[in-house]
Formats: sequence, structure tokens, C-alpha cells
Amino acid sequence: MPRLKALPSRISPALSRIAIQTSDERQRTQLRRTSAPWRAWYDTERWRKKRIAIFTRDLFTCRMRGCGRIEGNTSQLVCDHIVPHRGDERLFWDDANLQTLCKPCHDRLKQIEERRAVR
Repeated sequence: MPRLKALPSRISPALSRIAIQTSDERQRTQLRRTSAPWRAWYDTERWRKKRIAIFTRDLFTCRMRGCGRIEGNTSQLVCDHIVPHRGDERLFWDDANLQTLCKPCHDRLKQIEERRAVR
């Protein structure tokens, strides 16, 4: 009788798609980094410089249709990937794939668009 081979785990790819429920933000961040190692790219000096360069290129103006908010406070801006990179390093660093969004547009409208695309 032939031996059964172990089935590949389908849990780890699904972890990045599942919202991790925890009240501790540090624990949540650590769990997300474990399931998606590319998240560490956001903590690099290279990313911080690129983020500011994109804000400058876009004149600190939200690029979401119908918004156009100008925001001098960079903590209220997000350097957003137009096409989600999902760990693709080429897409992550591509200037043509980056845009400036104000935090409300990113956190509300952009997230709705991305969730629709996944479904």
C-alpha cells in the first residue's frame, strides 16, 4: 500500500487575508510580520525616503478621485500602492505604482476597493 504524502499547508497563505483580532497593537503587528515578511520593507530607510519623494512628487495632494485634499502633515498621508504588491518586490518599489492618499481616503475608500478586488 502506498504511503500518503503530507498535504501542503493552506493556512499560512490565508493568514494574510484574515484580520487578526487582538487588542494589543504590538502583538497584531508582530503576527502580521510573521505571516507576511515583506511588511518589514516599510521599516527601512529606503522606504521612508521613497515615501517622502512620492508625497513631494504629488505635491502633498490626495490622488483619490473626488478628494484632492492638500495635507502638509505627512502623518495624515499614506504612500499607497496603486496595484497591490502582495510581496512582489518590483511592484513594491516601483514609483509608477505609488500614489499619495490622505489617511481617510486610504483607510476607507481604498480598503473597500481592495476587498472587492479580492472577492
